[in-house]
Amino acid sequence: MKILVTGACGFIGFSFISHVLKASPNIKVIGIDNINDYYSVKLKKDRLSKLKRSKNFLFYKIDICDKNILNKLFKNNKIDCIYHFAAQAGVRYSIDHPRKYIDSNVLGHFNILEIIKNFKIKKLIYASSSSVYGDQVQFPLKENLQLEPKNTYALSKLFDEKISSIYANTYNLKIIGLRFFTVFGEWGRPDMFIMKYLKSIFFKEKFELYNYGNHYRDFTYIGDVVNILYKLMKKPVKKNHSVFNICSNKPIKITKVIKIINELVKQKAAIKLLPMQRADIKKTHGHNALIKKFIGVNKFEDIELSIRKTVSWYKKYYVKS
Repeated sequence: MKILVTGACGFIGFSFISHVLKASPNIKVIGIDNINDYYSVKLKKDRLSKLKRSKNFLFYKIDICDKNILNKLFKNNKIDCIYHFAAQAGVRYSIDHPRKYIDSNVLGHFNILEIIKNFKIKKLIYASSSSVYGDQVQFPLKENLQLEPKNTYALSKLFDEKISSIYANTYNLKIIGLRFFTVFGEWGRPDMFIMKYLKSIFFKEKFELYNYGNHYRDFTYIGDVVNILYKLMKKPVKKNHSVFNICSNKPIKITKVIKIINELVKQKAAIKLLPMQRADIKKTHGHNALIKKFIGVNKFEDIELSIRKTVSWYKKYYVKS
C-alpha cells in the first residue's frame, strides 16, 4: 500500500507519518510540503529529518497550489490513499493575511480534489477545523449544526467541506473531512497556546492571555489524533462524503491548563491580561460520538498525562537542560 500525505512537515502530518512508519513496515509513504515560514522552518526541517530515517518514506518539496507538479507526481506514482493536511494555519494570522488562505486552503484543496477525481484515488482524508462552527451557545457541538465561521481561515475550511461534498457526490468519490479541535502534543506548532505558554516560562517572556483567561478549549492530544487517522486508513467507507469531529469531548478552561503546567514545571510565566481577540472563539466543545462509533475508539488520553508528555518533549527540544 502507498499513501501520500500533504503537509508532511507540519505537526499533524509529521506525527501521523511517524506513526505509520513505525506501525506498518509494508506501507510506503510519500510526503509533500512547501516548508513555508509561517512558523519555524527549523522545526519543520527537524521533523523532516526524522522521517527521512525510514526507507519507506519519500519526500518532495511541492506546493499544492502548483497543479502541474502535482499531476506529474501522481503520473509517476500509484497512490492508494491521500491524507491532506497542507493548509495555511492560524486563526489570528488570517485577519491580516486573508489571501494566503484563499491560495492554499481553497485553491490548493481544489487541486487535491481534481487529483483524486482524475487519478481515481480510493480515498481522501482531509483536515477541516472546529473553527467552522464559529461562536455557538449549544454544546457539545455536533456535526449537523449550522456553521457560522467568523474569520477567513474558518471560511476557507467550510469551503473545503462544501466543495468536497459536491465532488464526492458528483464523481462518486470517497472523502472524509475531519474537524480537528485544538490538537497539541510533542512536536507541536509553536504558535499554539500550550507551546507559547511554555516558551514564556522557560525564556522569561510575558504571556498575552486574551479574554482574561475565560476561554474554554476541547484540547485533543496528538497521540489520539494519529490513532484515529491510522484506523481510518483501512476502514471501509460507504458514504461518499463524511465529516467527523476529532476531539476529546472534555473542554477545559485555559487557566486550568496554565495551572497544570505551572505545577509540572514549578514555574510561572508573567501574564498580561487582554480583552477578547476579534478572531477568537470563546468556547470549543465537540461531540465525538460519531467518530467513536465509526472506528471503535473508546477513550482519549488523560489531559494531565498528555500535557506532561508535551512539557517533557518541549524541555528536551528547546531548553536542552
